[in-house]
Amino acid sequence: MKILVTGAVGFIGSHTAERLKDMGHDVIGVDNFSPYYSKSLKKLNEKALINKGIRVLKLDLRSDNLNDNLPKDIDFIFHFAAQPGISSTSTFEDYFTNNIIATKNVIDYALQLNDLKLFVNIGTSSIYGLQATFPEDVAPKPASHYGVTKLAAEQLVLQKSREKQMKSCSLRLYSVFGPRERPEKMYTKLIACGFNNEAFPLYEGSSTHLRSFTYVDDIVDGVVSVMDFIDAVDGEIINLGTEVEHTTQEGIDAVAQVMDMEIAINHVSARAGDQLRTKAIIDKARRLLNYNPQTTLLEGVEKQVAWYKVNFL
Repeated sequence: MKILVTGAVGFIGSHTAERLKDMGHDVIGVDNFSPYYSKSLKKLNEKALINKGIRVLKLDLRSDNLNDNLPKDIDFIFHFAAQPGISSTSTFEDYFTNNIIATKNVIDYALQLNDLKLFVNIGTSSIYGLQATFPEDVAPKPASHYGVTKLAAEQLVLQKSREKQMKSCSLRLYSVFGPRERPEKMYTKLIACGFNNEAFPLYEGSSTHLRSFTYVDDIVDGVVSVMDFIDAVDGEIINLGTEVEHTTQEGIDAVAQVMDMEIAINHVSARAGDQLRTKAIIDKARRLLNYNPQTTLLEGVEKQVAWYKVNFL
């Protein structure tokens, strides 16, 4: 199969592209190398993909002509590209153009393909709102520009399933961590603070926030599995994550345990739109995809610390 992965040099996109290549598929990656975070990390991911034999194209999904720059014989699209997270440095226009306009452009491209089998949109638990503890049929209440625009992108994709123009699904991911996690995300920042003897900035009140911290390989298991269940997932929203909850403090303690050191904490003002609790309800994923995440928090942190040591120390 020939597969297009957008946002391919990002955290989860790069892992997914590698897995698909290991499965024997012809994988083409697309990324705009956004300056949202260090390009050096993206280049590190790109190098790993190229070493696997994956083609990586630098394209901006918001403005470049995709029909002229991408092949017409793509079988599957995995759409990871987005303006990520909740960030004070990102404007509403950043979220709007990267999450809505870019998605619409990829959809328009997909509709011109000769034999697309499935368009897989990568959504987020942020769509649910401050409490992400629900099955997929609950009305979403996003509480951030990120969540609002990712919901809009999701609906643009699923609209085409409802109109019978293409088969599609959307996967809502929960609190993913592991090697290649973005530098501003919790675990990479904790590890970096520990090794560099710096204080970790902890948002006020967040130590008791509950999260379905899900190791990236467990997420990728679910993402790639949709290829085996095309008809079953068509038009569906599916949660992917672990059912096990941990507090932010337990995450901090896990990193400290693996690194065998105390991590200093700097308390900072609470972040608007930050989720209070995420708990992945994955009954649907188990039923449709035979999904069964296995990696414990401690096992995942050990792998992420090992990755950090190899690449940054």
